[in-house]
Amino acid sequence: MDPSEYLSLSDTVKYGSIETNSTRDSSEDENSPSVSPTGTAFIDDHMAGVLTPRSVSDAANQALVAVRHLHDVTVLPVADEHGHLAHYPGEEIDQHQRQKLKRPSQAGKLLASCTSKFLEAFKCLYSMGILLLSIGSVMMAIFNKQTVATAHGVPTPVAFLIFWFLIVWLAKMEGGQACLVGLQPVDKSLYAHTHPRTLISTNEAHKGDNMERFIVGRQFLVCLVVFSSNLMAATIENPHVPGLSDSLTDILLTSGNAVTLIAIIIGQSAQINAANCMLDFINTWFMIVTTFLSLILDMSGILHSVYMFQILFCKITNTPIDSNEPPRTPAQNIFFWTRVAFSTSILCLSFAVTLAAVWNGKTTMYAGVPNYISMVLLFVLLTFVGIMEGMQIALFAVVNLPPSDLKGHPLAAKCCKLTFKGSNLQAFLIGRQMCVTLCMFIVARLTSCDVALDGSEHTIFGVSENVQSFFNTGMLGAFITTVIGSLVWRIIASCFPVPFLSNPLIYAIIRLCLTVEASGVCSAAWPLALVQKEFIFGYTLDEAYIGTPQDPLEEPLVVTV
Repeated sequence: MDPSEYLSLSDTVKYGSIETNSTRDSSEDENSPSVSPTGTAFIDDHMAGVLTPRSVSDAANQALVAVRHLHDVTVLPVADEHGHLAHYPGEEIDQHQRQKLKRPSQAGKLLASCTSKFLEAFKCLYSMGILLLSIGSVMMAIFNKQTVATAHGVPTPVAFLIFWFLIVWLAKMEGGQACLVGLQPVDKSLYAHTHPRTLISTNEAHKGDNMERFIVGRQFLVCLVVFSSNLMAATIENPHVPGLSDSLTDILLTSGNAVTLIAIIIGQSAQINAANCMLDFINTWFMIVTTFLSLILDMSGILHSVYMFQILFCKITNTPIDSNEPPRTPAQNIFFWTRVAFSTSILCLSFAVTLAAVWNGKTTMYAGVPNYISMVLLFVLLTFVGIMEGMQIALFAVVNLPPSDLKGHPLAAKCCKLTFKGSNLQAFLIGRQMCVTLCMFIVARLTSCDVALDGSEHTIFGVSENVQSFFNTGMLGAFITTVIGSLVWRIIASCFPVPFLSNPLIYAIIRLCLTVEASGVCSAAWPLALVQKEFIFGYTLDEAYIGTPQDPLEEPLVVTV
């Protein structure tokens, strides 16, 4: 018989490397016998001779000998000539079946697609139902004079109009900022004739450092609008709304959930359209007024304490402040630092008045919450909102960093891996916006003074009723939220993006935002955005006017009148 038909445990089998502990190093020896393609016999490598399989009994004896030495054998998988993992004879069918099982069938794909569409439709339906219920409950509260504004003498039609004006304005500001930021690299000549009002806003916002000034002023406007809409919709103590049970009233109105959902869903619908229809979205006089008003607020110096924090952190980190403008002159420096001192004084006054009101229970906070709990909750929520504001800046700051820069920061790397996986970034931004808006409405209740002006209560610090009426507007709370709960954290995150993301709380907050978005509570924003785009405003995609980043238009679109 050909020696190639002999097989010992020292041989290397085609179906997998079979080695013993004693002969592993010699398995590749040139003197080792070759392997039989059938490989039916196994022999003890300690035996002096070899056995030749001549009968069934011989094969059985050899198998028994091999079993005794299985504890000395290691089977190492070897790939075949096609690169597939080797398998033993008789396993070809099973291997083929396993490969088929790994590939989903067409029926499985169809089932998964139908299930996904059904879930999305269900989310939109129940979200729309929650939105309509929230709108109905808030409107009933306003027209039955069960809100703070109507209880203090604001006519119900005026409160109704102010509330909806503020909600629409909030949505426009949320989407408008994204449009102005996104249009910065676009050649303005491409839309100068088709979108003249958009050109006015972008020309002013993109001049020098005006984009930064716009963001600062707009943030204060957002907080002011949130606080004002809260005053229009926040219910009085123990409200009674016809048609709503006490439990439903507590869930929707007393808790503030109804007005929060209205603001979030309508705001999200605006941002959906703003993402793809930037030119049409801000081609309104409404956005022009918002742009100039934001710049005027920044120029007034009310928020200049933010720049003091910016300079401080840049000095600590030895980071230069990027600017598109020449250095300030001595006169401009005097004017700048005067406004910084003025803004810092307002910040200190706002904190003093707000903390006194919270400690004495003279705010619009929910009834039954102890004053000390309100005090702790105020700082916790300001910190939570600030972290979420800074997270957005930090994540965009590290999005293009090489992985090697994150090796020494495992927590930051873990946060980035989770956020930038698949469509998690968009989901995180939506969930973050929902959490921020909810927290801001609660902060608005915590920081909005509520002192009767009929002489039945002492004013804060004994000020006059006129001054107290200004305190009751909630502007001081909006100022604190803008500076301490938003802009300062953004500065910290921009100076220390990687260390900022190394906070263990960041990963938990990202998970929370993804969970909130997955709940589908705000899924009604998608059909609302479609209705606005197709039937109300008639938005057109930006690529029709300026092309795409891969294929931009070289000449402006010609409009035929």
